[in-house]
Amino acid sequence: MKYTYEELAKMIDHSLLHPTMTDRELDEGCQLAARYGVASVCIKPYAVRRAAELLRGTGVAVGAVIGFPHGNSTTESKRHETGIACRDGASEIDMVINIGKALSGDWDYVAADVKAVCDEAHRHAARVKVIFENDYLTKGGAGLDSDAFKRKLCALCEEAGADWVKTSSGYGFVKQADGSYNYKGATEHDLALMRASVSPKVQVKAAGGVRDLDGLIKVRDLGGSRCGATATAAMMDEYRRREAAEKGGQTPSQPGGSLGAGGY
Repeated sequence: MKYTYEELAKMIDHSLLHPTMTDRELDEGCQLAARYGVASVCIKPYAVRRAAELLRGTGVAVGAVIGFPHGNSTTESKRHETGIACRDGASEIDMVINIGKALSGDWDYVAADVKAVCDEAHRHAARVKVIFENDYLTKGGAGLDSDAFKRKLCALCEEAGADWVKTSSGYGFVKQADGSYNYKGATEHDLALMRASVSPKVQVKAAGGVRDLDGLIKVRDLGGSRCGATATAAMMDEYRRREAAEKGGQTPSQPGGSLGAGGY
């Protein structure tokens, strides 16, 4: 295998963010995360204390989303929510920028919003991932085309103290031509662009539709260090299957990865 089990498992932020998630599903999700040895669980703020109790001593971090999923909370609300999450046991914070303010070109507001969360999180020794929601940025904004807009956000977030820049929330649904709502999430193009737009001290996280092992591997190939996923078990069970086949001298069949110009 190209990467070890541990290298890939420690890329995964196991996502427990569905709006209807029950307490039982939270507990089961934390147990699964511990069983597969992932990097973290990514959960809603109210669940942080329970997740921290369940995951204590497992090596799996607790991450909380802030201003999720659309980034519309006031800066002070985001800062306060971050402080509560950290005190409850979160060591990672996934915040959403104020997308409307960014598209309006109010860069001072966006920078101050990100910096307030980063400063609060860092005060508690927690790290911050800043979500752009790239599905909403396909036409650019504020006089910039899409790529230039994302590069601007990357530079702004690095200056504000972000530890990661992140493609998506996984809930950035856009109305399609047929009236339905869907999203692409992380794309190969965006991951490469974001990796090239920050210094080595800032990491890149993919989110939104990483559903198979080949997609996870592609994220790593493109320089991503984390990805949000709900298909953790399927991906890592597939890793073990391929690993066993290689050790047995077989050539395991590998379904084509889904990463491309679109999403995962």
